[in-house]
This record gives sequence, structure tokens and C-alpha cells, in this order.
Amino acid sequence: MDITEKLVWKIYIGVVGTVTTIAAQKLITFVWKQATGDEPPSPTDPDTPLRVAATWALASGIGVGATQLLTARLAAKHFSRSHKAPGLGKVRINM
Repeated sequence: MDITEKLVWKIYIGVVGTVTTIAAQKLITFVWKQATGDEPPSPTDPDTPLRVAATWALASGIGVGATQLLTARLAAKHFSRSHKAPGLGKVRINM
């Protein structure tokens, strides 16, 4: 893979990842509000109970992490139709 393809890949995955991460965070916030009736807590607020802050951090982390994983996989599949995505084929995950 030449330098141009690597640069295109990095820009492509960066843009796609950023957009989907923002969308995932908004969706997680919406689901939190629907489930609890409250705004998501601020983990740095000393008045926020540790259990609530930890639950929010866990839900947010899992949601964003899963979104990034799926986005990277789908982007690599899409990108590889016309280019060779870096790292494609090195790790096989059977689902």
C-alpha cells in the first residue's frame, strides 16, 4: 500500500468514526434520559453517587466502543472494495 492509500484510509476512517461516535453518544444520552428520566450525570460532580457515575461511564463506554468496533469493520469492508485497507485480514473474528 502506498502513502496515498494510507492517507486516504486514515482520513476515511477518521471521518466515519467521528460522525458515528458523535451519533452514538447522542443515542446513549437519549436512552439514558428515557430509562432514568434524568440527564446523564457528570462523573466529576462530587454530589453524583459513585454507583450512578460508574453506571453512566460503563454504559457510555460500551456504547461508544461497540459503535467504533462495528464502524471500523464496516468501513474496512467498504473501503477494501476499491482499496486495500491497512491491517485488513490480519485478525479474523468469526461471528
